[in-house]
Amino acid sequence: MQGINTPHMHRIFLFSCCLLAGLQQVCAQVTYKIDQFSDQYYAKVFIKDTAEVFSPGWVAVYDHQDKELLKVESEELALELHDGKVVANVRELPYGEQSVLQYLDVNFDGIKDLAIEDGQNSCYHGPSFQVYLGHKGGFTHSSSFTRLAQEYCGLFEVNEEEKKIYTMTKSGCCWHQLSAFEVVNNTPEEREVVEEDFSGGRYPFGTLTRKHWDGKKMVTTVTDIVSIDEVNIRFAFTVEKNDKLLTLFLQDNMLYYALQDKEERVELSFPESAGTADFIYSAKDNTLQFSNKSATYTIYDNGNKYGIRILTGGKTYDWTGRADSRKGGLKRIAAELPGNVELVR
Repeated sequence: MQGINTPHMHRIFLFSCCLLAGLQQVCAQVTYKIDQFSDQYYAKVFIKDTAEVFSPGWVAVYDHQDKELLKVESEELALELHDGKVVANVRELPYGEQSVLQYLDVNFDGIKDLAIEDGQNSCYHGPSFQVYLGHKGGFTHSSSFTRLAQEYCGLFEVNEEEKKIYTMTKSGCCWHQLSAFEVVNNTPEEREVVEEDFSGGRYPFGTLTRKHWDGKKMVTTVTDIVSIDEVNIRFAFTVEKNDKLLTLFLQDNMLYYALQDKEERVELSFPESAGTADFIYSAKDNTLQFSNKSATYTIYDNGNKYGIRILTGGKTYDWTGRADSRKGGLKRIAAELPGNVELVR
């Protein structure tokens, strides 16, 4: 009886739709078993909606008498399947795959511990973990290890040979921090921090902050650095007498000078902010000159002889370049004529 819509048929249609929606919801909910990571334990992972990249769910750990030992709820679990299975202990640090369950010895006491994903709370919406230290009676939550798995990028790295914990975090392209921890009385304690900061509008110039433990306290040193690998080098050489590296490079059509020591720390950079005529290039003798408050610097390039003359306090110092250390040449700068270089013929 085509075209007839009775109340009874309407109820059947609504019931069918509800049943279908319920079946779809049930099919989207999956529980995976994780085994073969321990002789004593196994785990289960519940995902509420497998169609989503990040889904509510939980991870639970059981002993082989099926007793639940731990359960961590999450609003955002992320899974990667291996032949249809969830596996433990995949650690592609810091940005690759990281299993929802990690079974490893984080405090170097010979007993393996558990790190269980609780969501995406680390840097850049990356995986974060709750950490439980193993002992003969089971597992105990560690707030100090958990902090390392929340406030940095993903799970920390465990170096069993060095007996150290390493973390990494960053902010955008221009700030990175690496830290090393030693475990003291089941607590990770910071021993070294290396921080590169190229923010503040001075890129590729930046600062390098180092902190290290001297046995009593953390000692901090701050030095200027330049990201030489990222710049457009136009002329560079190593000074014969002191192994310092002199570099002229382009950034946004402006010329910059950097002098680095053997530790790659910047001893002198110029200019602080590019102006209209920071450098003067002489076409006649192929030299480039600039001045600051303390000295006048003249970089010369005469074929096989190149270097820099420094006039300060009424005296001139000539730093020649080491043979075969040159890269590029001053004539490249003259040909391009950056915005802050004045040409004198």
